[in-house]
Amino acid sequence: MSETRGRFTFRGFSLSMHTMMKPMSQSPLNIFRTAAEWRRFRGTLAPGQPIAFVPTMGALHEGHGSLVKLAGEIVGRGGHVCTSIFVNPTQFGPGEDFARYPRPFAADVELLAQWDAQSLFAPEREEMYPHSGPAVTVDPGSHGEVLEGAVRPGHFRGVCTVVAKLLHIIAPTHLLLGQKDFQQQFILRKMIADLDMPVQVITAPTLREADGLAMSSRNRYLSADERPKAAAIYAALSQAAADIRAGGTSAEAVAGQLRKAITAAGLRVDYATAYDPTTLAPYTQEIADPCVLLAAARLGSTRLIDNVIVQFEPARFAAENQPSPPSPAPPPPGPTNPPMK
Repeated sequence: MSETRGRFTFRGFSLSMHTMMKPMSQSPLNIFRTAAEWRRFRGTLAPGQPIAFVPTMGALHEGHGSLVKLAGEIVGRGGHVCTSIFVNPTQFGPGEDFARYPRPFAADVELLAQWDAQSLFAPEREEMYPHSGPAVTVDPGSHGEVLEGAVRPGHFRGVCTVVAKLLHIIAPTHLLLGQKDFQQQFILRKMIADLDMPVQVITAPTLREADGLAMSSRNRYLSADERPKAAAIYAALSQAAADIRAGGTSAEAVAGQLRKAITAAGLRVDYATAYDPTTLAPYTQEIADPCVLLAAARLGSTRLIDNVIVQFEPARFAAENQPSPPSPAPPPPGPTNPPMK
């Protein structure tokens, strides 16, 4: 989970951003609107065939593209890359942007084909929530009550519930997530581990624009005047990371520095802080190794989030937290091998 614009390594093999972002030949894309349609198709895949899954809410950009291409690299020619597009209503709170969230479905389908995704699961709301909403949900625990969870109550309950449903439907061998949503990937890893879901989670680095702004579907909300200011979040995080490496490890001072820098650029800060990325616990006094700097701020009507991992000893952190290379895929789910417990 290293912040990078060049090369990153998963224990035992490595991929370059140049490789991930190179143009690929467009291939046919299978589109499934119901769980039953997907499951019928999945039954035609070869036993033991690895399936890499990239869940999205659509409004795709090159950050999504990097995940899809990485999925293809991981499962190889004998594997299958499945994506999903579903704007999940249960993770949006009152007054949030569910109604205006961009839904350029035709353009998204074209991009997925260009990136060599092989299947797309794109259900309607009624398919995922046939009774208006789930009566049973997945509780994210205390990790879902801080940072994004404190600002957006109930958000991670919605995220965990929909991802649990998607994993049950798709039954992938690999799940690919992005580091930009650091807290989300942390909570989903915990959910998968605690509920014994048989899927390997891989977190890929954040892709950025030339000025450092993290790629996001919500960036399209930014006006021409706002767009240059948005890069201030990453600039502040990068400066704070450099200061920490230079010895400035007071958590209070770092948080104050982040807030001051982001506010000075004209953004309204929701939070700016340092956490332990291995436990998602806040640093309250001295920042130790490793740490993740996280910030969320509003610019006009747009809410932006970002993070930077600070590693004093990169090799140790990588050894403890990076996923293993792909292992032989389990057999496809059947009556004696359900996709999750």
